[in-house]
Amino acid sequence: MKTNDLQVKGKIGVLIEAHFDEHEYRRFNELFPENGYDVEYISHLWDQEQLTFKGNDFSEEVTVKIEVNDVDLADYKGIILIGGYAMDRLRYQQYPKEGQPNQAPAVAFLRKAVKAMDQHELKIGTICHSLWLFCAEPELLKNRKVTCAHNIICDVENAGAIVMYDGNETKNTYIDGNLITGKHPGVIEEFMSVFLEEVGK
Repeated sequence: MKTNDLQVKGKIGVLIEAHFDEHEYRRFNELFPENGYDVEYISHLWDQEQLTFKGNDFSEEVTVKIEVNDVDLADYKGIILIGGYAMDRLRYQQYPKEGQPNQAPAVAFLRKAVKAMDQHELKIGTICHSLWLFCAEPELLKNRKVTCAHNIICDVENAGAIVMYDGNETKNTYIDGNLITGKHPGVIEEFMSVFLEEVGK
């Protein structure tokens, strides 16, 4: 999704697969270009030139042409992991081996992205269920403070993260260094506002 703004500030990469959250998808396509950022969707394409994925409600679809294995992180100001069930699908590995860390292309990509994030070269945003991708490589999540959807609290805590609360709910958004997390699509406006502010620093 291209911005019409002549002063493009950079690109935001959104990691996506089938069964993505459609409300988040629509708002990314609107708010990022409105704020001067191009949006590029990234996935594992399984040796295809492009793949088309449908959202949770089958009312939105996205055609992705950027293979996650080929991404140069230096091209992006930030990376977002979209919510819904997309990140669960992206952590699938075709040939798992006993005792071997997850080798799914998106998980390998996340390892590189987190390294860049920790070196202050990149912002990463997650929302709702998308911390599932982090859970495939617990070392990436260990001791980080995050928020997430209530129904994956156990997964996130078992991966070593510290879930942040506001009373009897998880926090709407939380910033831990260069990692920006959001609770669910109901807080997308707040999440986007926080993410854009952090990316702009």
